[in-house]
Amino acid sequence: MITTRCVRGRAALMAGHCAGMVDLVALPVWVGTLISAYRFDPQQAGLLATLFLAGAVLASVVLAPRLNRLNGRLTATLGYGAAAVGFGLASTTAEFGTLALLHALSGVAAGAALSVTHGTIARSANPHRLFAIVGMALGVFAVVFLGSMPPIVAAFGGPALFRMLAAVMAVGAIFAALAFPVPDAPAASADAARGTGAQPLPRAVWFGILGVACMGLVQSMTFSFLERVGSDRGFGLQAVTGVLIALGLVNLFPPVLAALLEKRWPARRVLLVGPALQALLVVVIMNSPAFAPYAAAASVFAAVMIFTHTFGFGLLARLDPSGRALAATPAMLMFGAAIGPILGGTLVKAFGYGSIAIAAVLIDALAVWAFTRIPRPAGAAMAVGAAA
Repeated sequence: MITTRCVRGRAALMAGHCAGMVDLVALPVWVGTLISAYRFDPQQAGLLATLFLAGAVLASVVLAPRLNRLNGRLTATLGYGAAAVGFGLASTTAEFGTLALLHALSGVAAGAALSVTHGTIARSANPHRLFAIVGMALGVFAVVFLGSMPPIVAAFGGPALFRMLAAVMAVGAIFAALAFPVPDAPAASADAARGTGAQPLPRAVWFGILGVACMGLVQSMTFSFLERVGSDRGFGLQAVTGVLIALGLVNLFPPVLAALLEKRWPARRVLLVGPALQALLVVVIMNSPAFAPYAAAASVFAAVMIFTHTFGFGLLARLDPSGRALAATPAMLMFGAAIGPILGGTLVKAFGYGSIAIAAVLIDALAVWAFTRIPRPAGAAMAVGAAA
């Protein structure tokens, strides 16, 4: 039996996390390619990315409550495999309507696979640490992807992006078929599946979900236009590509730090600071006329979300041992993320890049408020169900 403790099982979860969370890495190149290579306007490009993320949200919302009844290996294999087919077909067309349909279908498939991937991580012996491990894999993937894709797209055109996304999904499917693990606590028991799994989620979990969704919205709204704002300010392809590479390198460190600081930094405090720092970085990225402040803020922008979400993942796993809330991780992340590209594109088209910064400050303020509603760890308030 392959479990989350063995190397093969963890490798499959790493590959699945990288495939399912590809938007966290690829959005700048994705949206930028749709604008530069396919000649869509910012709103149209944002809409295509939104359709992929919305499909993932739909799949996650449908499957998360049924997590304990799903075959994880089969769902992940078929999901990532179908997403690979969808992106492969997307590389053969430039027609907006067809691309829209393929983005939505690929999102549904990838979201289903990612739901069981995160649900399995949530029911491991140490969800915080295992989520940090798969986050490290995502950081390595980000370095390779962000460093290689802009020159590849420039040399071979927009379809190269979709061929690469198809390859990423195919790798996720292969790893899932060969080594997708069983959870360390598979529904705890049949009674738990009917009992704990049937009870309402604690209120604190819902506030945590709201906060993460808000941060995901700001992340995708900003990240989608991170490459474009640099290019439109005249920083040049080489300089902006260098920033993306630096971003990928920086992303290697947040999961490591989150794992090391798990017992030293209170998760609730990290969740309160994360959105404020995220908003500050957006203000710099979207308003700086000089390259250096833009580059510095952009390089660490995604790291804030990765670090904060790792602590949030561990905290929500303690509040909801059934794993249902974290099987809905694609929904909580991508509900906000799905709105982000189309919202960002609409704001840029109507009011310019500075409007994204204003929206980020307001949305992250809501995230901070939501995280304040999570009880402090002292006393019984942090016990499972105490916030119900």
